[in-house]
Amino acid sequence: MSHPLIIIGAGIAGLWTALHAAPRRVILLTGARLGEGSSTGWAQGGVAAALGTDDRPSLHARDTIAAGAGLVYEAAAYLLAEAGPAEIEALYGLGAPFEREADGSWSLSREAAHSRARVARVKGDQAGAGILAALIRAVQAAPHIEIREGWRASGLIPDAAGGCAGVMAFDPSGNLHDLLASDVVLATGSLCGLYGVTTTPASSQGQALSWAARLGAVIQDPEFVQFHPTAIDVGRDPAPLATEALRGEGATLIDRTGTRFMRGVHPQAELAPRDVVARAVHRQVKTGRGAYLDARAAVGAEFPERFPAVFAACRAAGIDPRLAPIPVAPAAHYHMGGVAADTEGFTGVPGLWAVGECASTGVHGANRLASNSLLEGLVFGRRAAEALANAPQRALKPVPADPAPALPAEALARLRAAMAIEAGVEREAAGLARLLDTINALEAKHGEADALIAARFVAAGAMLRTESRGGHFRSDHPSTSAVATHTRLTLAEARAVHPHISPLAEPAE
Repeated sequence: MSHPLIIIGAGIAGLWTALHAAPRRVILLTGARLGEGSSTGWAQGGVAAALGTDDRPSLHARDTIAAGAGLVYEAAAYLLAEAGPAEIEALYGLGAPFEREADGSWSLSREAAHSRARVARVKGDQAGAGILAALIRAVQAAPHIEIREGWRASGLIPDAAGGCAGVMAFDPSGNLHDLLASDVVLATGSLCGLYGVTTTPASSQGQALSWAARLGAVIQDPEFVQFHPTAIDVGRDPAPLATEALRGEGATLIDRTGTRFMRGVHPQAELAPRDVVARAVHRQVKTGRGAYLDARAAVGAEFPERFPAVFAACRAAGIDPRLAPIPVAPAAHYHMGGVAADTEGFTGVPGLWAVGECASTGVHGANRLASNSLLEGLVFGRRAAEALANAPQRALKPVPADPAPALPAEALARLRAAMAIEAGVEREAAGLARLLDTINALEAKHGEADALIAARFVAAGAMLRTESRGGHFRSDHPSTSAVATHTRLTLAEARAVHPHISPLAEPAE
């Protein structure tokens, strides 16, 4: 019997993989309607690629490696950068409305830690929505893809011979189905919904990490969470985002008195790497000096046309960014860690693949370079699809399994608050111990929910990494080790990290 390829997730990585997996029969599972519930649609800045006449892929790779603070797999970075321009051209050919100049050249923005303007954009801050619309049209027209909207994946089916035999999923009526698959691609996105302050959909709770780990997959670098420095601080959940492109256009970060505070923090000031800016903004907010993004001079009256999403979010909160600075604070935005996978998305577990944000290929290292995330979904999604297109059918021996227990809303709120406080922009051992205690208490009461497993990986990785590097900052270990090592944890190893046991001298290689 021939079994399909099942892809879980309908963001840029899942859709691009599905499009390029022909002639394989693909079933695409998405818990929401296409275009909803995906971080891709919320992306503002754009897609980074060496498209300018003053740029080249080697420079893009170099910037990616520098931002990653010693943990980028260089071969993956060069692969990403070299494949980037062709992927943008392919997306543009599908109808993604990237801006072009009058002479036909690309309209490019410069973002933090990029040495060149290389971010292809859509109407200032509309990149994600524009790209997603083009991808949805293409997927809906593809005869090899069956789209199942409203089908919520709830776990993976083990195979008796080892590996993955398919997906457990609830249909729109709430009925549970076992869907057998010769191969499964995880493209579920982030875990940043586990944080009390986030810019991602609340449903993004690291499900892929939990599901893959239960089948024996290794989780790599889970402690590296990127906090966007300029979430709009108006008490909304999720927090609206003030795109980094605003700083690329000249917007500045100021305190309550109007003083620019980034000048004394880093030579690149507002365009320093995201982890540097996030910590500076965090400290401003924590000490009461306040943090504001001032785009009055840089954008001013052109705000509604140049950055419509940011303008609308500000106006909804009663702020006119043409006339007043925007209050900002860091928010959980992107997960650099994830299911360990090679550059074709294979996890090492037979039949199981991971692409996009839920995967860790090592391309981002300890700190993602701005606007490399959408490019990652394109480059590695295509590579996974090409590897899977003609993959042989596997003989399946599915083992009955049940979905993990759901975490009640009150318990999830408690977890999100603990994650924001104890595993946020700055961490230390005592706080991480409290977080692990909270996870253990919730697990004892509610069972091993997917959200608790994902949170445990973050907490365990952060406890074990007794240094500060990239997006992971330990206030009790502020220095960076001379040798950069990756954290690699199985589920059993994550469970073995207890709150009151001293961490290992070094993270696991």
